[in-house]
Amino acid sequence: MSPDQTNGVDQSTAFNPQEIIKKEARGLGDADLGEVQQITGEFIVTQKGIVDKDVFCIPKIFVNHFDGSTVFFTVTDEEAKQYKRD
Repeated sequence: MSPDQTNGVDQSTAFNPQEIIKKEARGLGDADLGEVQQITGEFIVTQKGIVDKDVFCIPKIFVNHFDGSTVFFTVTDEEAKQYKRD
């Protein structure tokens, strides 16, 4: 068993939802998904930009891992557009 696994659960994907609030969000290809704002049900809400804000509601199932400062998602910049909210 690798050091990152306990009882078959990959610890890099296990996180306390409050730990990822205000953390950077990145997708595949280093896509900038902004900063995590909140967790709502099965979605993680991120916000990108200061003046022209883009808000994304990305399903939790797309979280790849959290390294303590950045939440990594398994979506590209193009795929993230389908989760963009006004």
